[in-house]
Amino acid sequence: MVSERRFEVPTWNHIYNMLIDLANRVRANAFEPDILVGISRGGWIPTRVLSDLLENPHITSVGLEFYIGVYETTREPMLTQPLSVSVSGKKILLVDDVVDTGKSAMLIRAHLDREGAKEIRILTLYYKPWSIVIPDFYSKETSYWIVFPWEIKETLKKMVKKCKEKTEPVVEATSRLIRAGVSKELIERLLNETS
Repeated sequence: MVSERRFEVPTWNHIYNMLIDLANRVRANAFEPDILVGISRGGWIPTRVLSDLLENPHITSVGLEFYIGVYETTREPMLTQPLSVSVSGKKILLVDDVVDTGKSAMLIRAHLDREGAKEIRILTLYYKPWSIVIPDFYSKETSYWIVFPWEIKETLKKMVKKCKEKTEPVVEATSRLIRAGVSKELIERLLNETS
């Protein structure tokens, strides 16, 4: 049941502060990446912000598919968008919003290795304690489902769909998000958009 899940909805300010702290830790570890690689789609925005904070304009992304719903994944992640630049002989900062199972990070790390990356470090905003990968840099360990500001509509839509499939009231989904910090007005507006 959707209502049994615990959510965290970080604000833009909180995320930005997390990224400032992470950028400072990257510098404190004397790691100077040649390229920042964001795992799409969740890693796009953190990668762009880190590019600014680390004053490194060399960014790219790789794509994969893994999550199909809230707390739902396919069996294994699948690479859907390979690198668009060469990473051969380069130091890479691999960026994502959260490492949950760790399977995505492992898949992309192996891809970067095959492409000849010299060194790979992983940075995420959040780290789940059951992950098979511990990022080199992360801001917070959590067991909550994280709903980032850039994915509220997508999450709400999936939650509403699940409620309808289980013939549960939609209020089950919306009340969880409201308690986690999403405004009632925003949810109502997004519900109107998705109907």
